Parts: sequence; C-alpha cells; structure tokens
Amino acid sequence: MKMDYEELLRRARSQLPSKALEHKRFEIPLARSQVIGMRTIVHNFKEISDTLNRDSQNVLKFLSKEMATAGTIERGRAIFKGKFGRNTFDRLLSRYTEEFVACPVCKRPDTKIAKERRLYFLKCEACGAKSSIRPV
Repeated sequence: MKMDYEELLRRARSQLPSKALEHKRFEIPLARSQVIGMRTIVHNFKEISDTLNRDSQNVLKFLSKEMATAGTIERGRAIFKGKFGRNTFDRLLSRYTEEFVACPVCKRPDTKIAKERRLYFLKCEACGAKSSIRPV
C-alpha cells in the first residue's frame, strides 16, 4: 500500500490536539502597581495570575522569593513590603513565564504544573511534552 505525502500529512494533522493548531498571541498584562508608604500594591494581580493560568499563591511565592520580601493577597491584589517599580514586576513576571509557563519545546503557554513524587514537571497540553522544572 503506497500513500502519497499529502495523504500522510492530512492523517498526521488530524491526530494533533486542537490546541496545537491554534495561533493566538500570548501577552502578560502589565502590572498596575502603586507605592503607598513602605508597601507596593499590584492592583491587577488576579488578572495576571489568571492570564498565566497559574494559582495566585504560586505566583506570589515566586515574586516574594525573587524580591526577598513578604507578600500577601487581599481581594485580588497583591501587597508587598517595600518599594518596587512596575518594571521590576514586569521583568520578574516575564522570567516566571519563561521558566514556569511557556513550554520549552513549542513555546506555547498551554501548560500545567504537575508534581510526581518529589519532582515537578511542566506538561504541555498543546504538544504533549513533559519537562522537569525546579520547585517555586
């Protein structure tokens, strides 16, 4: 049985997940932050964590560790002790996205973090890749 290239290509494309064929532009919303006294408030923190498809506590933990400060979540906004500029949050969020959200194989943001025994893995829902990551 001899198949031509076009038929094989059609058959392979039909077996791909539908998310792999979509072409959406992924953009992280810019942090809307405000410094009040010795605290910095990120007003759209819930929106940012929802866009990244990650738990707010997970993102807060990463930012708190990277900025070496305490942080809490109140009514969808994050409050950090200390004075930090918006560019600090934007830079750290893009680093978080590269490390814990974007698939290292296909660069898509359609991933989930899964814990297996003591190891953490980034599982891509678009291409099916599974890569190990460090704990947050």
